[in-house]
Amino acid sequence: MSITIFHNPDCGTSRNVLAVIKAAGCAPEVIEYLQVGWTAAPLKKLITDAGLTPRQALRETKSPAKELGLLEPGVSDDELLSAMLVHPVLVNRPFVVSPKGVRLCRPSEVVLDLLDRFPPGPFYKEDGALMIDADGRRV
Repeated sequence: MSITIFHNPDCGTSRNVLAVIKAAGCAPEVIEYLQVGWTAAPLKKLITDAGLTPRQALRETKSPAKELGLLEPGVSDDELLSAMLVHPVLVNRPFVVSPKGVRLCRPSEVVLDLLDRFPPGPFYKEDGALMIDADGRRV
């Protein structure tokens, strides 16, 4: 199964999602978007394919969104996308692309919708929360 994750290794949710993908037997393409940045058309497509608006994909905490005035109601989608190109941290994460679709995987359990099979259970997130039980069922 071909999977791409737009990953931030400093983010627990992103690390959890990557761990689930690997534990399910997939070898994903990992794009560390904070290092490589974004370009306009692929970012817009990623957000649209996930069924989101730029505002819904905006990372509001632990980002410069407030300082840049991006949380104000009159800010357009184009303005948000332009800011995301300059400040990649403004894009929430992790986005995952698979043959089953594109999702912003917050919470990390959302990634299970994009996999052909779940990892063997039990499977726990970094914080110790059970994600998949011993019988291989989503919790």
